[in-house]
Amino acid sequence: MAITLDQAARGRVTADGADLAFGHWPGRGPAVVALHGLTASHVNFAGIADRLAGRRPLLAFDLRGRGRSDKHGPFGMAQHAKDVAAAMASFGLGESVVVGHSMGAYVAVALAAMYPQRVSGLVLIDGGVPVPAPPVPVEQLLAPQLARLDQIYPDVESYLDFWRALPVLPKESWEGPGRAWIEAYLRYDLGGEPPALRPRASAEAVAADLADSLDPQVLSERLAGLTVPVLLLRAEHGFLPGHPGLIADPSPAAGLVANFTDRLLPGTTHYTIAMDDPGATTVAEAVLAFADACDRLKERA
Repeated sequence: MAITLDQAARGRVTADGADLAFGHWPGRGPAVVALHGLTASHVNFAGIADRLAGRRPLLAFDLRGRGRSDKHGPFGMAQHAKDVAAAMASFGLGESVVVGHSMGAYVAVALAAMYPQRVSGLVLIDGGVPVPAPPVPVEQLLAPQLARLDQIYPDVESYLDFWRALPVLPKESWEGPGRAWIEAYLRYDLGGEPPALRPRASAEAVAADLADSLDPQVLSERLAGLTVPVLLLRAEHGFLPGHPGLIADPSPAAGLVANFTDRLLPGTTHYTIAMDDPGATTVAEAVLAFADACDRLKERA
């Protein structure tokens, strides 16, 4: 029987000077830790948790400045890594497989570089590695999603309509198995009371982290210092269906990380790779196999 979002435990945990909200989906064996993208929340992983179906616990955090976590700074990949390491310590977690989507993948790399005792392996979902410069600034590509942070919505349905009108999630995503995951994510995304609902992500945090996440020199140094296995799952398309993928093939990270596996997921975009099928199912199976392999490595060490 699949785990559903309603079965996830939610709470808050003290991190490095801030409280982080979290979601925990139960399962067997050591927990997998999951870190979301730039303007997202832990509910970004609802579909992957469903498809894990209790075969692994999944612990996902709202990073500082997002969701129901504290909104004050400082921000940046290093600070998020400090927060996550402290939160993991509060849960009593030792070496864990850490999954990061988009910006969360860059946080995951920083975590493994700064706190290697916390990480047994990394699964980077369409992020965490050097990317070629896009034809237009990233801020322009993300403009519709970033604009929503300053808007007020009278009710949840208005917010859903806003997203339905965006090309980032194709019509099929609103009609298929991913609809429940997407709607749960968007409902959690809103704070306040009608008729003055607004997204929970802090615009200040988003701006600071966007500027910090793609620093090529720092990122390359962190990747080159990794000693744990790394699995990169790349979306076939970019932010929009039909657009080129965000990460080059082959990824430059292949020459930096000693134990590196690169896998392309056909039929996925930067968003649907985590939030819709076939992305969520494929990612869940890949995470499960990768986590089992990392466990065997730890047992032999």
